[in-house]
Amino acid sequence: MRLKKLMRVLIIDDHPMVIEGCRGMLSGHPDIEVLEAHDANEAMETSAASEPDVVVLDINLPGVSGFELLRRLLKRSPTARIIVFTMNDDPVFAARSIDLGARGYLAKNEDPKTFIKAIRAVAAGERYLSGNLALKLAFSDQNLAKNPLDSLNAREMEILRNLADGKDMAEIAFVLKVSYKTVANNCLLLKRKLGARSKADLLRIAVEHKVAMRLA
Repeated sequence: MRLKKLMRVLIIDDHPMVIEGCRGMLSGHPDIEVLEAHDANEAMETSAASEPDVVVLDINLPGVSGFELLRRLLKRSPTARIIVFTMNDDPVFAARSIDLGARGYLAKNEDPKTFIKAIRAVAAGERYLSGNLALKLAFSDQNLAKNPLDSLNAREMEILRNLADGKDMAEIAFVLKVSYKTVANNCLLLKRKLGARSKADLLRIAVEHKVAMRLA
């Protein structure tokens, strides 16, 4: 008798309690194997080694954020099936995640049954948005189009988030493993795209749109 292949689900979150909570929700499903990673480096290594069927990714990670990690995971494996799993149910962040290639977006306060449903749907090749978030997106299309952050790419969003978190350009270059010049050039582009005259203007926009690490 052939054994049924286990579905591998990689949970990427820096909070052990969240990972344990996810394990608890999935424990009653013997066909699912849970893997875990706590930061971007560990996530890339585990993903490459295990080739998970579904990745559940928190966008609020230390150092490299979930947005940048999402980009890196999809660059390595364009067919990766990734669900963004976050406390932030802002449709702007959901739209950004989907634009970057996520297959689903789920708020952490959702019912456990919804969590399981989302994983199985994405594993089957479908897309998944929780009902409340789908409604928010449907009724906020016009506002999303006018949102200044909509013009930013993943790298620019990452730099803005790190600026909002209090890092200077040298620290951002170190975290993102790019040159200081690259960060400086991206900051100039950010100012142009967002109509900001100074770093203070960038920080104000970041705070208004909840871009800072602990607000994301």
